[in-house]
Amino acid sequence: MDPSRAFVRDVKRLIVKVGTAVVTRSDGRLAVGRLGSLVEQLQELNVQGYEVILVTSGAVGVGRQRLRYRKLLNSSFADLQKPQVELDGKACAAVGQSGLMALYDALFTQLDVASSQLLVTDNDFKDPEFRNQLSHTVNSLLALRVIPVFNENDAVSTRKAPYEDSSGIFWDNDSLAALLALELKADLLVLLSDVEGLYNGPPSDSKSELIDTYIKEKHDEQITFGDKSRVGRGGMQAKVKAAVCAATQIPVVITSGFTRDNILKVLEGKKVGTLFPTKGMLKEIVASTREISPRDMAVSARDCSRRLQSISSEERKKILLDIANALETSEAKIRAENEADVAAAQQAGYEKALVSRLTLKPGKISSLAKSIRVLANMDDPIGQILKRTEVADGLVLEKTSSPLGVLLIVFESRPDALVQIASLAIRSGNGLLLKGGKEAMRSNTILHKVITGAIPASVGEGLIGLVTSRDEIADLLKLDDVIDLVIPRGSNKLVSQIKASTKIPVLGHADGICHVYIDKSADMSMAKKIVLDAKLDYPAACNAMETLLVHRNLLKSAGIQDIIFELETKGVRIFGGSVASGELNLPKAESFHHEYSSMACTIEFVDDVHAAIDHIHCYGSAHTDCIVTSDDEVADIFLKQVDSAAVFHNASTRFSDGARFGLGAEVGISTGRIHARGPVGVEGLLTTRWILKGNGQAVNGDDGVVYTHKNLPLLRL
Repeated sequence: MDPSRAFVRDVKRLIVKVGTAVVTRSDGRLAVGRLGSLVEQLQELNVQGYEVILVTSGAVGVGRQRLRYRKLLNSSFADLQKPQVELDGKACAAVGQSGLMALYDALFTQLDVASSQLLVTDNDFKDPEFRNQLSHTVNSLLALRVIPVFNENDAVSTRKAPYEDSSGIFWDNDSLAALLALELKADLLVLLSDVEGLYNGPPSDSKSELIDTYIKEKHDEQITFGDKSRVGRGGMQAKVKAAVCAATQIPVVITSGFTRDNILKVLEGKKVGTLFPTKGMLKEIVASTREISPRDMAVSARDCSRRLQSISSEERKKILLDIANALETSEAKIRAENEADVAAAQQAGYEKALVSRLTLKPGKISSLAKSIRVLANMDDPIGQILKRTEVADGLVLEKTSSPLGVLLIVFESRPDALVQIASLAIRSGNGLLLKGGKEAMRSNTILHKVITGAIPASVGEGLIGLVTSRDEIADLLKLDDVIDLVIPRGSNKLVSQIKASTKIPVLGHADGICHVYIDKSADMSMAKKIVLDAKLDYPAACNAMETLLVHRNLLKSAGIQDIIFELETKGVRIFGGSVASGELNLPKAESFHHEYSSMACTIEFVDDVHAAIDHIHCYGSAHTDCIVTSDDEVADIFLKQVDSAAVFHNASTRFSDGARFGLGAEVGISTGRIHARGPVGVEGLLTTRWILKGNGQAVNGDDGVVYTHKNLPLLRL
C-alpha cells in the first residue's frame, strides 16, 4: 500500500461516479463491456462489506442515440434533405434513462446483487425534509446490501437545458456525486473518467505527467483545461471542481473507468489516478511523499550517523531502550499491519515458506524487544582501544573501533529483520538504508515509523531510511562514495544481482544449505533430537537442515529408520540421493545444492567423515554444518576441515544465530571470508581507525627519531 493512500483502510462507504464518456462508446451506444467490468467491481466491494453508491451519467447520450435512430426510420428522403434540428435534451434523457437502468439491473442481477434507481433534481435539495428522507432511504438500502444508483432527472429538471446551465446546488453529475458524498457522509468519492487522472498537460502529450496528489496551492495555476467531454457536460474541469468541493470533508480520487479493476486498486491503496486529499490528510501526505533523491537519503543517513557517534554511550543506550519500549507499546498496531500483509500474501498465492517468514508470530515483538535490551546493555563497541603502541618516545599510536559509515540492507519477506538490523546499526553507530520486500510493505512501514519515532531530534530520523521503490535500489547501488557496505538478505538470485550491480562491498550469503552428518559412532537418541530440531524448529530459516548425511554402516539401522519415520510423521517430504533413493525407496532429489526452506529435506549415505566433508564442500553453501558423533577424533577432523562459517559438534544447526551466539542480534549471516563471517553482529559492522598522539614530533627523514614500537597496556573507555 502506498503511504499516501493509507486512508483507504478506514473507508466503509464510498460513492462511485461514472461519466458518459465511460458509459457510452464513441458511436453513442452503451459500452456494455466497460459497464460489465464496473458492475463486477461494485459487486466484489459489496461482498467485501463496503457500502457502495453509484452515480451514473449516460441517459441523455443513450436517449439521443435511440431517438436519432427512431427519427431516421420515420423520416422521408425529403425530410433528410432539410437542415436537421438538434434533439431536445430532456426528451433524450426520458428515453435513455429506462434503457440505461434496464442494463444496470440486468448486469447486477446476473451477479446476484440488488440495485435501486433514485432520480433527483437540483430543486429537490432545497427541501430539508427531502434531504432527511433521502438519507434515511439510502441507509435502509445499504443495510440490505442494495446498491443505490443515482442520476439527475434531466427529463423534468428546471434547468434550461442539459450541457448548458451550470447554476444551482449541483450542475452536473460530477457535482451531484460530490453533493451526495457530503450529504450521505461517504468516506471516499471515486470519479471515473476516460483518462488516468489529472495531468499537468494534455493527456495525449507524451511529456505530460500524471499528478498523483492534487495540492491546490501547487497545481492550481499549473493546469490548463482543454476541450469538454465529447459527450458529457464538463469533462475534467467539472470533475476537478467537484473534487475540490468534496475534498473539504472527504478524500476524492479521479481515475480511469477504462482501465480494468481501477476501483479495486484504489481500495487496495495503490497509487492510481489523482488523489484530492482533505486538509487534515494533506500535511501527513506531503510528509510521506516528500521527494528525496537516493543520494539525499544516503547523505542524510551519513550525517545523522555522525551525530549519533558524537553523543555519549549512555545516550545511545537510551535510544535502544526507548525503541524496545516503543515496539511493545505499539504491538497491536504492528500485528494488525503484519496480519494484513500475511492475508494479502496468502491471497496472492505466495509459497508457504515465504508466508512463514513474513509472519510475526505471537511473542515475536516481545522477543525482539528483549534482544534490543540485551544489545543496549552490552559494552559500547564504538571507540574501543584495541591496541596501544609506543611508536617513539612520547608518540603513542592507538588502534580503535569505528563505525563503517552507511549500510544498505536489502532483505526479503522477514519484517523482524528490519528491527534487528536497525538496532544493530544504532548500537554500532552506523547510518542505515533499508529496502524490504513488497510483500512486507505494511509491516516494514509501521516498524520503521515506530523505530524512527524513538530517535531523538538531536540525531535525526534520517539515520534510518526506508526505501519504498524498487527503482531506487539501482541508484543507491551506484553511490559507492556515500554507502560503505551492502548486505543483501534473501534468495541466491537477489544476492547475485546485487553483487553484479555495484562497486560497493557486499556482505552476505546466497544460500543456506546446511548439513547434519550422523557418524557411525553417534548416539542415535541424540542424533534424532538434533535432526528433528534442525529441520522442524523453523523450516524456513537459513540455518535449518536441508541435507542429512548418514554413515553407510547405519543404512539398515533401526535408529535411522526411526528418524526418517519421525520426519515423515511430522510432515517432512524426504528426497534421496543416488544411494538413499534406491535403498530406501525414496523419490530422487533433483539436486544436492538446493535450499528447500520448507518441510522437505534430502538424505544420502556416505562412506565416512571424509566423504561427508567432500560432499559438504561440493554441494554446501559454507553456512552451517554439524556432525553428530561420540568419536572425538572424528569430530576433530570434521571441525577442522569443514570450511564453513559455523561448524558444530553434537548441536543443532539452528544455534547459528546472532542472538543465540550472544551478539544481541544479527544483521545477517556471511558466508564470505572478508571482514566478517558467520552471524554478523555489532563487531561485523565496525572497522578500525588509527589515533596518533604526540607532542610536536616530525619525521624529517627519520633524522633523530628512535622507533621503539613497544606494546602498551590497553586503556578501556
